[in-house]
Amino acid sequence: MTSPIRTERHDDVLVIISDNPPVNALGAAVRQGIDAAIEEGVADASIEAMVIRCDGRTFFAGADITEFTKPPVEPLLPTVVDIIEASSKPVVAAIHGTALGGGCEVALGCHYRIAVPSAKIGTPEVKLGLLPGAGGTQRLPRIAGVKLALELTAKGDPIPAKKALDAGLIDRLAGEDSLADDAIAFAREIKANRPIPRASEKEAKADPEAIEAFKKENARRFRGFDAPAANIACVEKAASVASFAEGIAFERQEFMRLMMGVQSAAQRHIFFAERQASKIDDVPADIKVRDIKRVGVIGAGTMGGGISMNFLSAGIPVTIVEMQAEALERGTGTIRKNYEATAAKGRMKPEQVEQAMGALKPTLNFDDLRDCDLIIEAVYEEMSVKKDIFTRLDAIAKPGAILASNTSYLDIDEIAAATARPQDVLGMHFFSPANVMKLLEVVRGEKTAGDVLATVMALAKKIKKVAVVAGVTYGFIGNRMLMPRQVEATKLLLEGATPEQIDRVHVAFGMPMGPFQMADLAGVDIGWHRDPTRIENIRDALAAENRWGQKTKAGFYDYDEKRTPSNSARVAEIIEDFRKREGVTPREINDDEIVARTLYTMVNEGALILEEGKAQRASDIDVVWIYGYGWPVYRGGPMFWAQTEGLGKVVAGLENHGFTVASSLRDAAASGGRIK
Repeated sequence: MTSPIRTERHDDVLVIISDNPPVNALGAAVRQGIDAAIEEGVADASIEAMVIRCDGRTFFAGADITEFTKPPVEPLLPTVVDIIEASSKPVVAAIHGTALGGGCEVALGCHYRIAVPSAKIGTPEVKLGLLPGAGGTQRLPRIAGVKLALELTAKGDPIPAKKALDAGLIDRLAGEDSLADDAIAFAREIKANRPIPRASEKEAKADPEAIEAFKKENARRFRGFDAPAANIACVEKAASVASFAEGIAFERQEFMRLMMGVQSAAQRHIFFAERQASKIDDVPADIKVRDIKRVGVIGAGTMGGGISMNFLSAGIPVTIVEMQAEALERGTGTIRKNYEATAAKGRMKPEQVEQAMGALKPTLNFDDLRDCDLIIEAVYEEMSVKKDIFTRLDAIAKPGAILASNTSYLDIDEIAAATARPQDVLGMHFFSPANVMKLLEVVRGEKTAGDVLATVMALAKKIKKVAVVAGVTYGFIGNRMLMPRQVEATKLLLEGATPEQIDRVHVAFGMPMGPFQMADLAGVDIGWHRDPTRIENIRDALAAENRWGQKTKAGFYDYDEKRTPSNSARVAEIIEDFRKREGVTPREINDDEIVARTLYTMVNEGALILEEGKAQRASDIDVVWIYGYGWPVYRGGPMFWAQTEGLGKVVAGLENHGFTVASSLRDAAASGGRIK
């Protein structure tokens, strides 16, 4: 087997080159090759300096994550980084693309670093529930200071080369197209410098104030996660111990603790699940997709505007249609306002705002959708309205155009039947706000063509969405699983729980908010029949009194001017009235019962969805809940969490509260298997 590492001699400089596509992952063969190449350079008396660089689109972009579940192969990455650093001849890292994770640690092990201006450097291991375990937490604060080390390790976001240069993380910027030559020239320039600068021999300056400020500033972001605290502790250790070896020992201990923990397993599960979700089981990967040059959006409201922004931001022109001039003007104004707010934060240039708005064609003429390759309907949830729109679309859309509905619940097959081209129809369920939320449920109708499905899944990547294929069922994947949670939460109110108690259990679990906080945010009146004299449930009673949630400063909670919630005496009265009406005597309800009835029931519904073939795989369900509903990533999604909770415990909890258990869930629990 040919090694992915080769060496080139440039007089007195040995260039060590990795060619391990697609991202030069630091697998066993790469590590062995680097080890051998450093040994070659050290042993050769005519070599005075070395350069490590990579072919292809990037410097080493991290460890080979597929090795995590396999037996270790020597030399391990910490050893390789130590070998580079121990070299008796200076080694220069020549960085392009990204130097991430293990790639950043290789660069830190080198004595000097040069990068092209477009390069990015970082340690994203925290996003997999880990920390940089090849000395990264110890070398970073010694080279670039405690403050930047905290940012890089505990947050995991990479920084551009210019910022790295200013912090001393890299020593020089190369020309964008002359890295190889510039790195060799730099190696010649520093070849005689002594002593050779080794990170392990530097001292990290203690900065307790910066550490405390960082913890406080990011407390909300890090809530519930184990890995950020471990990263912070390691950086803190680097700045508080004289011995590099002691810091490394602490880093290794913390790395192994995280590696063997449930949170990292959950975060790694989602890493792979997201990639798996893009695959369509029965559609060939090489199927020819349709060309989408212009997108049509019907409806310029909150959802239609947000959907349009996804395509405009990706450089795809959009025709947006409304019935009334005022609604059209308001919708396009909101799109501009959103873009200008992004530009004000420095995340867009003013010219990019104008470019996006210039690609938007607002119109009151439905016929202007004729030249669109994909048309997305984003009007309110009323089947008759949607069917009428699709009948009209069928008459004007060009042959081969894809027709999509943004429905959250309704039957895509019934909508498709309103056309003579059901093969071109599917659901594209965006989540609100559509220009921010990453999830896209792509709903496959009974007659949806394979190339239509593949086209939309590929397009999702272009507009930076995480797409999951769902079958036709009421509520698809996410909302169907949400329903039993909401039903049980309301029943628990009648039986003796309070909105605050139920919400507290969900927030403690790691959700951004509980079911009643969510109802108040979304609007208690959503889906309400609008008849204040018809009061059939607690929600009807709240809506009849104009308690529509945060927007009216009253819902399941009362709200002040800053939308801060407080428990409501009036809601307690309404709940008590319903108890009397239903003849229910309230009882003490503990947190375990709330978990069983609101979360175990979701797992059960997920198992039913899989049994019915409405989701391709259990991990797809996890992706839906992570990216669409705020399920904590460190719990890996509901189906993964059920495994860690123990399927036997889940089944017993469901049975104890009188639920019918899905047969696949019961079978998996009995056999010690997995829900697939």
